[in-house]
Amino acid sequence: MKKTLFAAALLLFAGLAVNAQETNYAKSDFVPGDEIIFDDPVEKEKLGEFPSHWDFLAGEECEIVNHKGAQAIKLSGWYSEIGPLMKQANYLPEEFTVEFDVWSNATLGFSDNDWLRLDLYSEEYPDGIVRVDLNPAVNNTPNEGDHAALVYTFQPPTGDSREGSAKGELLDPLIKANTWLHVSASFNKRAFKYYINGTRLINLPNVARPTRIKMVSISNCEEKDRFFIKNVRICKGAVPLYDRLTSDGKIVSYAITFETGKADLKPESVIEINRVAKLMQEHPDLSFEVQGHCDNTGSDAVNDPLSQKRAEAIVNALVEKGIDKSRLTAVGKGSHSPIAPNTTEEGRAKNRRVEFVKK
Repeated sequence: MKKTLFAAALLLFAGLAVNAQETNYAKSDFVPGDEIIFDDPVEKEKLGEFPSHWDFLAGEECEIVNHKGAQAIKLSGWYSEIGPLMKQANYLPEEFTVEFDVWSNATLGFSDNDWLRLDLYSEEYPDGIVRVDLNPAVNNTPNEGDHAALVYTFQPPTGDSREGSAKGELLDPLIKANTWLHVSASFNKRAFKYYINGTRLINLPNVARPTRIKMVSISNCEEKDRFFIKNVRICKGAVPLYDRLTSDGKIVSYAITFETGKADLKPESVIEINRVAKLMQEHPDLSFEVQGHCDNTGSDAVNDPLSQKRAEAIVNALVEKGIDKSRLTAVGKGSHSPIAPNTTEEGRAKNRRVEFVKK
């Protein structure tokens, strides 16, 4: 009986946590980019090897591990720098977004020198234009005064370095123990924003333009305090949905994502679903065929019904937002309509998409 009640309590807690995340995303002003530049879900990597889509820049090497049931990049040792393998030296456009997941440690083992750094830089500013240092350690004993921490430095176009921080009291409600946090950031010509689970924590209006990105770990080297990241994505900045619809007759979205092998929407998907719902509310004549697309990983026997269920999940989510179901048709396309070669991770990422095709 006690075990049953405990299990029920865990499920209730998990449900409340998901609902809280969805509420954060529903209020978020983050707009995901719509053209993939780099994508690494890490799922197909070989365990124990250096991540194949990354370049080693400095410090100690890192490796692919299975962490809490999911493959991830373990950033190693006292110091480690890795950057995405890109064909161009300066690959970040004037408008772009970055997203990744990081594991939140249930430990107070972190010191003031333990950080996971998102580092945006350029040839002109090799020491960093925006450096955001996140310490996602969970405060299990608030009376000791320890909190998760977020500090940053940045360079405005004038070149003088500035700094700031987000208060622990603001971070603590966002960061739960033993879970993946979704970090997102956007740069729009000169404005930089940084979010955790949809909540904006940094808003800088006047920043020099970065052209490159790297992930940096600074750690006390204890095994329990290592950093783990996955689902890293860099995209070119978003074009308004109606403009995309007008020019292409459809909206191609990469911002609606699902749990691996399932039709369960990830909480961050609510941002794009809300945008589509708002567009349909503003234009009551619009009707869409909602298409779910996969890459060629796996068989048609798995991909075809999965893509159909995912399309149906999106339709149901839009109906919950007040859209009449008669305006929506769910169609699973499987892997039969690729728009990019399935020979690279970026190509497969472009093929894993949702299309809203005007009817």
